[in-house]
Amino acid sequence: MSSDHEPSVLGKRIRSDNEANGELLAASLAGDGKLEDDDDDIGPMPMPDTGEIGARKKRKVLPHERLFLDHLPSADRYHKSFMHRDVINFVTTTKTDFIITTSVDGHLKLWKKQDTGIEFVKHYRAHLAPIIAVSASADGTLFASVAEDGTAKVFDVVNFDMINMINLGFTPLACCWVHRRGQAQGLLAISDADSGCLRLYDGRGDGNALNIIEKLHRYPVHVITYADRYDTVVSADESGFVEYWQPREPWEPPQNIPGLWGLKSSTDLYEFKKTKSTPTSLTFSPDCSHFVTLSISDRQIRVFNFLTGRMTRKYDESLTAIQEMQQAGTAVHKIDDMEFGRRLAVERDLDKDGEGKKAAATMNAVWDESGHFILYPTLLGIKVVNTYTNRVVRLFGKDETGRWLNLSLYQGAPAKLGFKTAAMVASANPILADREARDPTLFCTAYKRQRFYMFTRTEPEDNKTQGDRDVFNERPTREEQTIASSHPVKGSALSALANTAVIHTTEGDLHLRLFPEHAPKAVENFVGHARSGFFEGIIFHRVIPKFMIQTGDPLGDGTGGTSLWGREFEDEFTDAVRHDRPYTVSMANAGPNTNGSQFFITTTATPWLDRKHTIFGRVLQGLEVVHTIENVRTNKADKPYEDIKIINVDVS
Repeated sequence: MSSDHEPSVLGKRIRSDNEANGELLAASLAGDGKLEDDDDDIGPMPMPDTGEIGARKKRKVLPHERLFLDHLPSADRYHKSFMHRDVINFVTTTKTDFIITTSVDGHLKLWKKQDTGIEFVKHYRAHLAPIIAVSASADGTLFASVAEDGTAKVFDVVNFDMINMINLGFTPLACCWVHRRGQAQGLLAISDADSGCLRLYDGRGDGNALNIIEKLHRYPVHVITYADRYDTVVSADESGFVEYWQPREPWEPPQNIPGLWGLKSSTDLYEFKKTKSTPTSLTFSPDCSHFVTLSISDRQIRVFNFLTGRMTRKYDESLTAIQEMQQAGTAVHKIDDMEFGRRLAVERDLDKDGEGKKAAATMNAVWDESGHFILYPTLLGIKVVNTYTNRVVRLFGKDETGRWLNLSLYQGAPAKLGFKTAAMVASANPILADREARDPTLFCTAYKRQRFYMFTRTEPEDNKTQGDRDVFNERPTREEQTIASSHPVKGSALSALANTAVIHTTEGDLHLRLFPEHAPKAVENFVGHARSGFFEGIIFHRVIPKFMIQTGDPLGDGTGGTSLWGREFEDEFTDAVRHDRPYTVSMANAGPNTNGSQFFITTTATPWLDRKHTIFGRVLQGLEVVHTIENVRTNKADKPYEDIKIINVDVS
């Protein structure tokens, strides 16, 4: 796996005591396809052929890097999350300080960035079918969404109003605003899912196409991006071809831009065709000098120079490379083998046709405001890469359970009321300085999650007074209300056993399958306590990462609790169920036949517990809740600093 043979493989470790800043992320490719001979070659190197060791190269340093990093989020874990009714597929930030989220059920929500955090503005049922693509204009005043129902909806962002509905007459695949800032006419380019045809619409017009572009691409166009500085569109089709064109006839590359490539053969734009891959996303840097592509088919992140069309960086996030680094211990973040296997299974889900591939199609890479850093989601978390020094400088969400997909970075400062004088700006008054403070926020979606997440400069435990970081901003559906309000009637006809249970906790719901056929006494004990309200308000008093989470003690210290019958009851062991997998629910005890009310849920396989603890169930849904509880901060006695409580338990 040496760099002599595989120059594109990432992640060789520089120092073992510096997991992020000391990580050599990748070998970077120069525009001519050869390795750049710059200062990135640091760390152990092969012995020179001459037998003499050359002088160590000086580490490449980005000027003012610390200042740039201060304007990025810094917390490892997400600070807040908000809900949709269904899985969220896109999150977009605009130049006008709005955040727009969409979900697969066709719903769209607008949020306004505040000094700290965001505020809900408006909710639209925009489409009757899944939303395929979205786009915000360069000035942030217009937003468009297209869906499988063959419609496009246009929104005035600042006034949070839907201003146009366009019936396309075909199934769209991608959309993008292709007009310059301040231009009166908003041009919206929409591609056809069944052909290489592109159509331009007036966003405020009557819904008829202004122009139809048929000869630019031969295959369906799934990526369209606009460079406002050069008034140029870059589009890519499903065969791997990338084209430059201006949004006016004759739909050709611009001729009046100094330094722009003349012959496509002199560029690296055939890279995707050569590697038989297609870009999943394409994003311009703030000054439009470069663009970054993410390709889910080969999991490569490529950076291109816009003018020359040459590839300047290439980062390998393929599953093969990640597995090799995990085995060699050279990854930017080493994770437990069990957790790595779980994440690897999710990656393979993203490669499957259907829901997985649709989710993977929303993955993207984004730039920071300086144009020196790119952020993109990986199996390990969200990487922040300094493209100047070629190093990973931060890794967000590495300990969270979600697989991050769609990203959007906000680094502005919301406009504040009042005015500033020159004296106010020059003063050292901390109150005035606070008014100018930024709240950089990374918004992201996750695979199969009905939430979008916010990474800021604040860790979740820093603001305990603000309540749970997962905000329940959606009302339960009528069906959910009916289920929640239906309480079992106490009486002799009520069975003492049950097959399923839902533990409602302050971190979310745990859906359990119970095993009355294998452990009837333990299930009867659990069901009886659940129906009597015994578990309500009880905390998870013992949490050990990579092992288990324990609860069921009304005293909260591991010494209390009694069975349904007021005495300890016997163990129930069977070979039919074992501690051979995570999410196993078992009775806690102080030795043989000392079961009471306490129980625990494993987070990994624990075969040494077989025939020592009675297994009476398994968690089927809410696995992420188990891991959320597992990863909370605890004291030396393994008790969480912040109480995690059982709200109630429903059994059926």
